[in-house]
Amino acid sequence: MIDSHCHLDHEPLFNNLNEVIKRSKEVGIKKILTICTTIKSFKMIEEILKTDEIIFGTFGIHPHETEKNNVNKNIIIKNINNNTKLIGIGETGLDFYYNNSNKQKQIESFKEHIESAIETKIPIIVHSRSSEKETFDILNEYKNYNPKILMHCFTGSYAFFKKMDTLNAIFSASGIITFKNSLDLQSTFSKIPTDKLLVETDSPFLAPIPMRGKKNEPSYIKYTIKKLADLKSMTENEMINLTTNNFNKLFFNNEI
Repeated sequence: MIDSHCHLDHEPLFNNLNEVIKRSKEVGIKKILTICTTIKSFKMIEEILKTDEIIFGTFGIHPHETEKNNVNKNIIIKNINNNTKLIGIGETGLDFYYNNSNKQKQIESFKEHIESAIETKIPIIVHSRSSEKETFDILNEYKNYNPKILMHCFTGSYAFFKKMDTLNAIFSASGIITFKNSLDLQSTFSKIPTDKLLVETDSPFLAPIPMRGKKNEPSYIKYTIKKLADLKSMTENEMINLTTNNFNKLFFNNEI
């Protein structure tokens, strides 16, 4: 069982890290990928990576943070190459739902991250909200370079899935798929091929039912796995094995 996307540098996770990791191991989690969003968060992640062997990390700038965190390909690659436990680039992408960062700044930052992922040959973690066309169009510019694309917390339309599937993307299900009003998203995930699936908590956000309303944490991944297994007519153990293998194939080429 693997949580492919969380934010251990956020509260209340950070100040309770030992307990959070203990509960994660108790439910059977073997790896946790904690995601960078700012330069400040990266400094915290570097320390978090030292706390337990099951924790891995990324370097990247969230689209909301691109105006305050200006990075280029050289900076991204330099940071990634400094630590073998940094296995992904992001989260990056586009978010036009809120006007938190200039659109052009987001696009420029996104391209720097994509080019870094291509050069380092490691996956890029993509955040896309209210920007399906632009996200696809930009990634499609790099199609011939075959970047490894992970669509984090995928909430897109089925049409968007079909387009991103032409780029060989992987799609991560969050606790949102457990929500009662997420029927369209549940329908989409029921149609996504099993070799394209991962699971995540995005904790401390988006706690799944029956924990909705609480602060999320990696151990709650079990509820998302159960729902995704139901949608795919699989057992929970089958879904655990499937998503674990998919994660290891994407990030470790099945070496671990």
